[in-house]
Amino acid sequence: MNFAIAENLTRVHAQMAAACLAAGRPAGSVTLLAVSKTWGPQAVRAAHAAGQTAFGENYIQEAVDKIAALQDLPLVWHCIGPIQSNKSRLVAEHFDWVHSIDRLKIAQRLSEQRPEHLPPLQVCIQVNVDGGQTKSGVSPSDLSALAQTVAALPRMQLRGLMTIPEPAETEAQMRAVHRQAKDLFEQLRAQGLPLDTLSMGMSVDMAAAIAEGSTLVRVGTAIFGQR
Repeated sequence: MNFAIAENLTRVHAQMAAACLAAGRPAGSVTLLAVSKTWGPQAVRAAHAAGQTAFGENYIQEAVDKIAALQDLPLVWHCIGPIQSNKSRLVAEHFDWVHSIDRLKIAQRLSEQRPEHLPPLQVCIQVNVDGGQTKSGVSPSDLSALAQTVAALPRMQLRGLMTIPEPAETEAQMRAVHRQAKDLFEQLRAQGLPLDTLSMGMSVDMAAAIAEGSTLVRVGTAIFGQR
């Protein structure tokens, strides 16, 4: 297991470097977030031993237990799943990043519940770029108003956008959806928001996302294996 995870991480980093090269981007311009949901603390320890420090979790209670079990390691924890109101305090108290803000109510609760002794919570707004019916995310038309409001909340810092597009059949279709997200990102920057994070791309569409400007890719299966 440990050897496989280290080997898989090496392979994913090589794929990221190749995608950056093809896109004319510096090799280190994209961050790898290892999606460790459903995997236990030992798998995370193995990934950390191979140099990985940032981990993404979808299921909040599972993640909180894992964070407690791994508090001896200098890890950065990202919440990338939907947040219900009754779980917002757990997220505010235990995570470093949140990618999945899609409504003001949740952002306000996270802001109010973030302990003052912790650094500001780093957040991204999840935007439903392609209108997928089963996807969370604010609509592109409502994005600007939400972003401006979230950016003004205390104890959190708005860093960028996150997307989870519907599956696409071709590279061109993948790139087109990611391009829409990048355009929205640049529109917000033009409005004066100092954004630097575009969280888009997973195992299947990583190269397309990097080609269109992703700064962070979320990879699980290619690192840890099939769940």
